[in-house]
Amino acid sequence: MNSVIELLNSHRSIRKFTDQAVSQDTINTIVQAGQAAATSSFIQACTVIQVNNPDNRTKLAEYAGGQAYVEEAPVFLVLCADMKRHQLACDMNGAEMKSGFTEQFITATVDVGLLAQNLTTAAESLGLGAVYIGGIRNQIAKVADLLELPEMVYPVFGLCLGYPDQNPEVKPRLPVEVVLKQDSYDDSSDAAVIAEYDKAVSEYYQTRTGGNKDMTWSEQISGMLVKEARPHMLDFLKDRGFLLK
Repeated sequence: MNSVIELLNSHRSIRKFTDQAVSQDTINTIVQAGQAAATSSFIQACTVIQVNNPDNRTKLAEYAGGQAYVEEAPVFLVLCADMKRHQLACDMNGAEMKSGFTEQFITATVDVGLLAQNLTTAAESLGLGAVYIGGIRNQIAKVADLLELPEMVYPVFGLCLGYPDQNPEVKPRLPVEVVLKQDSYDDSSDAAVIAEYDKAVSEYYQTRTGGNKDMTWSEQISGMLVKEARPHMLDFLKDRGFLLK
């Protein structure tokens, strides 16, 4: 196994960081590495906002559901799907942009995910740790207002970065045979494989929490998916100029 695969397989979410500062040169380097990710039709539909203002960090931590590490991490980035610069490109060339298409929303959002994964891997290669913050979508309109995001830009998630002050275990992932299918979608054996995987996840949680959390993966997912999932998102995205057609 080479060093790149070892690095990818060692990913953990880091929520506790040392006081060591992360230089701006390092941040610039890892964002540039993020930009090297694949991008649909060269669209490059991602903007990264580095939030330095302490008051804004406090507000973002609150909007994300009281996640203190948003406020405490040496670096906090908000990764946004951005189609506004494409309006600018059209204006520069006297072209009328056709916006609001679902496909544009998909390509911009996928671009953010690809950039973020590259960025995070680059950060981890330099000894940094990271955790994604989807919780900023809990109060996404307030986040957008705070960051002064224009129409056709929306915050997909946040990212805490810093030098780790904890060493958690790697969380076990679904077995490859559940994820990798051959020629067609055959899930006839998935339930049995997931039942075995549930045991590994339960053991992981027991170890990580000192016995305070006893839950399997399927229990966690079934508990999550019987609840509404941020129903405000559709109206928000339409208000921002996405998913109109």
